[in-house]
Amino acid sequence: MARPIRPRNVIRIGPVRVATHYDGRGREKHTAVCTAPRCGFSADYDSRAAAEIATRTHRCSIR
Repeated sequence: MARPIRPRNVIRIGPVRVATHYDGRGREKHTAVCTAPRCGFSADYDSRAAAEIATRTHRCSIR
């Protein structure tokens, strides 16, 4: 059974949230997720800076 993801250090930039968590192998990962309805954007990154750049440059395809 997989362990649940416990996000920490969550920030919100527009409709996108960036959070830090540990993956199943104990490595630190950074996730960017768009909370806009029907957008579907989410991605994992190895560095916080990469996740924040993706957050700042994200444009929802559905408006």
